[in-house]
Amino acid sequence: MWKERLHKLLGRLHLDGRDISVFLMSLLLAFSIWLIHNLSLNYSDTMSVPVVAQCNIEGHSNISSNSSMIAARCRTSGFSLLRIRHQAKRKALTIRFDSKDLHHKEGELFYITAAELSNYVTEIFGDGVRLESFLSETVQFRFPFENNKRVPVQAVQVLSFKPQYMAMGQIRLQPDSVTIYGEPFHLEHIDRVFTRTIDLLNLKSSAHGVVRLEPVSGVRMSETEVNYSLDVTRYVEIRSEVSIGVRNLPAGKKLSVYPSTATVVFKCAFPLSQDPTDDVQFYIDYSDFRNSIGGKCIAHASRIPEGVIECTVTPEVFDCVEEGRP
Repeated sequence: MWKERLHKLLGRLHLDGRDISVFLMSLLLAFSIWLIHNLSLNYSDTMSVPVVAQCNIEGHSNISSNSSMIAARCRTSGFSLLRIRHQAKRKALTIRFDSKDLHHKEGELFYITAAELSNYVTEIFGDGVRLESFLSETVQFRFPFENNKRVPVQAVQVLSFKPQYMAMGQIRLQPDSVTIYGEPFHLEHIDRVFTRTIDLLNLKSSAHGVVRLEPVSGVRMSETEVNYSLDVTRYVEIRSEVSIGVRNLPAGKKLSVYPSTATVVFKCAFPLSQDPTDDVQFYIDYSDFRNSIGGKCIAHASRIPEGVIECTVTPEVFDCVEEGRP
């Protein structure tokens, strides 16, 4: 019955099946254009996103045990509104917060203020969202306590230098220690952590960079990488023959040193600012002799002149013989 009525209607309108298809396609196209236009407009609306906090807080887990709903009034496009509302129905979003933005309330509780949350609008709500206001002044997260201890970081390094170049001191790490987390039976056997190998070859200038830490099974570290720096300078060598004296000798005692002279090599930063052999003396300390085994002692320098990077004394060990005075 309805087919006959439809045919009669189409006959009166002088429409055939092809015209109907064109009409429906036009209607669908018009609806699509209307929908895209409206979704492209900006709207002011309230949106909420569940968030789990991630942060390195010493003595605590780096992931919050709870998720908190962050609600705000924002201005964004209809497309973004649909995306955010769909996301809110899914699992909580993990956001990494800077430790300076999280404040300790008590025990395992930490909170972040609306002013600091404004720095994370893009991470929470996505691109193209303009914040108007948060609905809450603070948001709380719980970071459970974790077993931990602080240990130094030791650099693993392979260094070589071009001729007449050398390091001015040891390689420096920042930070030079990290907090490790884990079960007590894991932590008790760890007294340091190591970097991956730092390869610095044929150096003739200072070097710096970032190096990752070697992971330790069953342990989490507060840092996964550290910065390193090494000062390198050109040097010159100055050799000098010096006499070896004695200091802090008690009255009535005499200490003979063999040999009584030594060859000293000063490695000095270039250009040389002063003669390193001026006003420097080398000596055996009597207290070292008293604590020595068999009278074998190492000579000391009265002071290391400015600009001297390294100083070597040959021989390294001197034989000392004590004689009493009559």
